[in-house]
Amino acid sequence: MLRIRKKILLCFISILFISNSFSFAQNEEKIFQQGNEYFQQRQYEQAIESYRKLINSGYEGTALFYNLGNAYYREGKIGYAILYYEKALKLSPGDEDIKHNLAIANLKTIDKLESLPKFFLFEWWEGLLALFTASGWIIISYIFYLLLIFSIAFYFYVRNTFQQKVVLISGLAGFILLILSSTLLVIKLNEELNTKNGVVVENTVNVKLSPDSGSNDAFIIHEGLKVRLEDKVDKWVKIRLEDGKVGWIKESNTKVI
Repeated sequence: MLRIRKKILLCFISILFISNSFSFAQNEEKIFQQGNEYFQQRQYEQAIESYRKLINSGYEGTALFYNLGNAYYREGKIGYAILYYEKALKLSPGDEDIKHNLAIANLKTIDKLESLPKFFLFEWWEGLLALFTASGWIIISYIFYLLLIFSIAFYFYVRNTFQQKVVLISGLAGFILLILSSTLLVIKLNEELNTKNGVVVENTVNVKLSPDSGSNDAFIIHEGLKVRLEDKVDKWVKIRLEDGKVGWIKESNTKVI
C-alpha cells in the first residue's frame, strides 16, 4: 500500500512539474508576443523591456536576440543592436536575415578597421568552420560516423565484387569526412570555450595602455566596434582589434557576445 501511495505521489509531483513547466513556457511565449506587438506599434522601449525580461529569466533564442537587436537599432543604440545580432548569428550562423541586418548596423559605426591580411587557405578554413555551430558539427560528425558503420556492415553483407568496391569507396569517403568534421568540431568547441568576443556599447571609449584609470590613452574606439577579449584584471579587460591594436578598457564599456 505504501508503494502505491509513493507512486501516486510521484505521479502527482510529475504532473505538477509538467503543468508548471507548460505554464512557464506559455508565459514566456506571451511575453515574447507582447514584445513583438510593442515593436509593431513602434513602442521600442517597451519591446526591449519585454525581450530583456525573457533574457533575465535565462531564455535564449535566435528570434529573441534578432528581435531585440532590431528594437535597439530602431532606438538608435547601435552598440546593443550589433551585440544582439552577433548573439543571434552565433546561434544561427547561416541566417541571411541576421547577416543582412548586422551589415546594415555595422555601416552606422564610426570605426572602420582593416583586418590584418590572412593567407587565403586560412580564410577558407575559417569560412568552413563558421558554417555551423558546435552542435551542428556534432550532428554532421554523427552522420558521417553512421555512414562509416553502415558501409562496414554492408561490405561484409554484399557478395558482388562491384558492390563491395562501391561500399568500400563510400566507407573511405565517410571515414575522411568523419575525421574532417571531428577536427572542425574540436576546433569549434575550443574556440567557443576559450575565445571571447565583445561589442563596445558606450559612445566613445578611451583605450588605456594598462588597466589603470591614470594610464595614458592608447587610442579611442566607439560604439558598435567588435573586439576580442583576451584578459581581465579587476574591472578592466584587455582587448585586441582586428587591425592588431591592443589596450585596456573598463569591463562595463563592452558586453560579451
